[in-house]
Order: sequence, then C-alpha cells, then structure tokens
Amino acid sequence: MIELNTFSIAARCERTGMMGVAVSTAVPAVGAICPFVKPGVGAIATQSWVNPYLGLDGLTLLEEGKSAQEALDALVEGDPGRDVRQLGIVDSFGRSAAYTGSSCVDWAGHSIGEGFSVQGNMLVGPATVAKMAEAAESSRPLDLPERLMLVLEAGQAAGGDKRGKQSAALKIFNVEAYPWLDLRVDEHRNPVAELRRILGVARHQLLPFVDGMPTRQNPMGGIPTEVTDMLMTPPPFRPGGNGGV
Repeated sequence: MIELNTFSIAARCERTGMMGVAVSTAVPAVGAICPFVKPGVGAIATQSWVNPYLGLDGLTLLEEGKSAQEALDALVEGDPGRDVRQLGIVDSFGRSAAYTGSSCVDWAGHSIGEGFSVQGNMLVGPATVAKMAEAAESSRPLDLPERLMLVLEAGQAAGGDKRGKQSAALKIFNVEAYPWLDLRVDEHRNPVAELRRILGVARHQLLPFVDGMPTRQNPMGGIPTEVTDMLMTPPPFRPGGNGGV
C-alpha cells in the first residue's frame, strides 16, 4: 500500500462525453496507480493510502448502473481502510462524488461540481483544492485536456503537495476502449510544467495519429497522409516538439 499525498481532478466533458483524470504528487509514477477511467462509464481518482481496487471496483459498480454517489458509498462501506482513503468519482451522466477519510494527512479535503471532483491530501492548505475547483468551473468552455491541465496548474500554483513535486499524469478516454490520451511524467523536478510541455507535443504529433487509429466501427482506421508524413520526419523537425531534448 502506497501513500499518495496528492491533488487530482476527475471530470467529464459535457459536450463530448470524454472522461479523464489528471493528478500530481510527490511520489514517482502516479499515473500507474491513481487514475481509473472507462469510456461511457466513469472516471475515478483513488489516493492517500491508495487502494487501486477502489478504482477497479468503482468502475464495475458504475457500469452496473450505480451513480457516482452510490458507487462511492458502496466502496467506502466495504473498505476497512476507509479512514485513510481519498476518492473522487464522476459517472457518465456527469454526477460527481468525493470522499476524504478522517485520518488522511492534513491538509486534506475535496470539492465537487457538475461533471467534476477535485481532491487532495497532505497539501499546503485548503487553497489548493479551492483554486482547483475555481479552475474547473471557469474552464468549462475548453476541451477536456486543457481543462484538466489548467486545474492541475491551479493546484500547483496554490501550493500543491507540501513535500514537493515528483510526478504527474493525464489520462483521458473518448469512445474507444483504449485511451485517447495517456500522458505521464513519472519523475521530474517540475512534473506539472513538464506535463504541460508534453501535452503541447502530443497535440501536434500524437492526437492526429490516435484519431486515425482503428476503431470498433472501422477496424482499418484511416491516418491521413500528412500525419504519416509528419511522423516519418525525425522528431526534432516535427511541429510542436524538439525530439525530447
């Protein structure tokens, strides 16, 4: 069991139906154990003394037809470690729910709104979650990757994890069973800023490729010639990036 003293957002885009989680913490590789998302089902962030089965089982409960709150209630009731858990859940209808256990490391808390839940523990103070919720509300007109990124940046600017910074992740599903966007900064001095940089590269180089990948309805896919040509170019000469240098 790993303690993830973390700030995160789980959210659904009301226009596209995309669902995702963005998260940052002072532990390596947060993207491997905190975000759980299933298209058309829900998005869950599980943190503090993290139990990944709360994410896995939570998605099962949502798929069975439970609301975000009903799923949360069932997860908390069935977890003997509930006092040290923190969860944020958004379902496919945009209903949200969150839970912060009574023994999560201070400062710990959450805030929910239509289509999103923001939460954090071992934070500098309540301003981190408050600023994240403000960013989630004010960024509604934007696409989901930008919205989640702005929320993480707001949390970091307000103090973030009081131990410091180490990893960050952004995971978004559209309609296919595979992720539409799955970006990770597993170990970095400024992980949120690095995640922002990688998102900029992904917009130019990755998402055009993903949008042409095979789907259930179109097993052949259809990647445009200009995208193929771009990806045949060495990374330093592609738009939006410098080859990782």
